[in-house]
This record gives sequence, C-alpha cells and structure tokens, in this order.
Amino acid sequence: MSRFLTHWFLMAVALGVTAWMLPGVRVTSPEALLVAALVLGFLNAVLKPLLVLLTLPLTIVTLGIFYVVLNAVLFALGATLVPGFQVDGFGWAFLGAIVMSVLSTLLGVATGGRRADL
Repeated sequence: MSRFLTHWFLMAVALGVTAWMLPGVRVTSPEALLVAALVLGFLNAVLKPLLVLLTLPLTIVTLGIFYVVLNAVLFALGATLVPGFQVDGFGWAFLGAIVMSVLSTLLGVATGGRRADL
C-alpha cells in the first residue's frame, strides 16, 4: 500500500509541475490533481499495455516515436475524464506527456523508487 501511495504522490507532483510549466495544461484544484494522477495511473496500468500491443507495428515502423504519441493520447484521455484537469489540444497533450514522463522519472530516481510512468 505504501508503494502505491508513493507512486500516486509522485504522479501528482509531476502532473502539478507539468501544469505549472505548460500554459495549455491546467489543473483547477488539489482534488482534481489527485484524481487526475489516479486516473492517469489507471490508464497506464490497464489501457496502455493493450494499446501498445495493438500499435506495435506502427511503433516499429516509426522507430518508437509513436510510443510518445500514445502517451499523449492517454494524457488527453485523462484530461477528458477528469473534471478540473484540462488540456488545450493535442500539441499540449504531447508536450505534457513528455514533460510529465521526464519529471516522474527524475522524481522516481531521486526518491530511490521506480519510474512513475507516463
């Protein structure tokens, strides 16, 4: 349970910093931030493996670049599912997914835990 809470907290911090850095990504309240981090974690755990498998040929043809697009799609999907978490378009979702991936990786390494993926 402690590992789950740590991962959730790291995702929330990464999402909060991402929203602070990018004007096209907004989180309106701390509650929305926590729910959005939970939803993004759920999407990454449940939906992402299936989508990675389905899009594997396209990912191979694009030499892995489509994987980043897939992250952006899940980031945008999370924004549509959570009230108070808004993304202004696919470009901001793409940048948001990249920034959040970098931040969650850095936070995971800094805390000695695993990478908080997205």
